[in-house]
Amino acid sequence: MAVEIHSKSAIEKMRATSRLAASVLEFIEPHVKAGVTTEKLNGLCHDYILEHDAIPAPLNYKGFPKSICTSINEVVCHGIPEQRELLDGDIINIDITTILDGYHGDTSEMFVVGEVPPHVTKLIDVTRRSLWLGIHEVAPGKRVGDIGAAIYEYAHDEHGYGVVEAFCGHGIGRKFHTEPQVAHRGKRGKGRRLVEGMTFTIEPMINEGSQHCEILDDDWTAITIDKKLSAQVEHTILVTADGYEVLTARDAAFSM
Repeated sequence: MAVEIHSKSAIEKMRATSRLAASVLEFIEPHVKAGVTTEKLNGLCHDYILEHDAIPAPLNYKGFPKSICTSINEVVCHGIPEQRELLDGDIINIDITTILDGYHGDTSEMFVVGEVPPHVTKLIDVTRRSLWLGIHEVAPGKRVGDIGAAIYEYAHDEHGYGVVEAFCGHGIGRKFHTEPQVAHRGKRGKGRRLVEGMTFTIEPMINEGSQHCEILDDDWTAITIDKKLSAQVEHTILVTADGYEVLTARDAAFSM
């Protein structure tokens, strides 16, 4: 599958859909609290996206039954919203992808329900920092492997966490998933060369224990094989002439 290099008009469409995806996370944040179901969160996000003349990309994508992904505690990714109430001490990743004017914007964030112990806060913090270390590697002429190397060196080599290799970031634009594949473990100077006009996601999934996952019988939900916690954060990135632009950036979100 070829890498899509965007024109100026296409980049503006990518900015618009990515801003919308980011705004969904801002909208849903105050609703993430104990007692709410992930099905309720799904419905709220679904309605918000439709009200903004867009489409929730996950709905019916290869059979996925809901409009967002909600991944709680040991769920690595692709958690399906259901009648499961959030509890104090839960952590949850909410993954949003919008289609606006034919273009996709993709982003996710971690939310904490109530109070959590320091080791959980650390896992989320390291995950967020690893994402940004990967983002800082983006520039024309750099390689996809530079991104994965930065993430792995920080999350695994420095902090001892499992960096999931079964899932990766991906090119995005008129299609949900395209080239390049952006692994979160890589070798510097290796992999596809980055070119101005490319857009892709970086979305490290960092586990407290083993990097390995298993898929539940619903054929979607991935959980840690040792049932330890997992965290994920994601942005859609544009390669610019002199570096990068975080298309899904939010004013109040973590950055570095």
